Amino acid sequence: MKKTIIILSAIFVANFSFAQMPDKFVKAMESKIAEIDTTHTAQGFTDLANAFERIADAEKNQWLAYYYAAYCNASAGSLIGTGGDMMTSKADKTDPYADKADKQISKAEELMKNNSEIYVVKKMIATLRLLGDPMNRYMTYGPEAQAMLDEAKKLNAENPRVYILEAQDKYFTPEQFGGNKEEAKVLFEKAQKLFETFKPETSIHPNWGRSQVAYLLSLYK
Repeated sequence: MKKTIIILSAIFVANFSFAQMPDKFVKAMESKIAEIDTTHTAQGFTDLANAFERIADAEKNQWLAYYYAAYCNASAGSLIGTGGDMMTSKADKTDPYADKADKQISKAEELMKNNSEIYVVKKMIATLRLLGDPMNRYMTYGPEAQAMLDEAKKLNAENPRVYILEAQDKYFTPEQFGGNKEEAKVLFEKAQKLFETFKPETSIHPNWGRSQVAYLLSLYK
C-alpha cells in the first residue's frame, strides 16, 4: 500500500510539473537537452548555453532553462580549464564562463530552492574557478567545491550526478594531492548503479551523466 502511494505521488508530481510548463517551452528544451550527451567541445557547450539562455529569457519563471545554461557554461569552461598544463593559470579564459554560470544558477535557485541538481552545478562552478588558477585558488575553491557537493548529496543521496563529480575529483586529481583511481572506480560504479533506477521528474529534468560514466569506466578495461 505504501509503495502504491509513493508511485501515485510521483505520477502526480510529474503531471503537476508538466502542467506548469508551456508546451512550446517543453519542446524547445527537449530539442536542446537531447544534444547534451553528444556535445564534447567547449564551443558546442557554449552554443548550447546560449540557446538555453534564450529560452530562459523567454520563460523567466522556469528554473530548468537557467539551470541548463549554467551547466553548459560550466562544462565549456571546464574543457578549456583542463587543456594544456593544469598548473598554468587560465583564469582569463575560464572565469568568464564561471561568471555567466554563477548568474544563471543564481536565477535558477531563486525559482527552485534546496535542489540537489542546482548544488551539483554550483560544485562544477567552484571547481571551474579552481581550475582557472589551481596554485592560488586551491585553498578557497577546493573547500567551496566540496561544500557544494556535500549539500547536493545531503539534499538527494540518490542523485547519480553527485557521485560522478566525486569520482571525477578522485580520478583526475594527482595521487600526491589525494587522487585515487580505484576509489574513483567505486564511485563511478555507484553512479552507474543509481542510473538503473533513477527516473527524472519529467522529460526535461536533469538526466545527464550516463555516457560520462560509461566512458570513464571503459578506461579501466
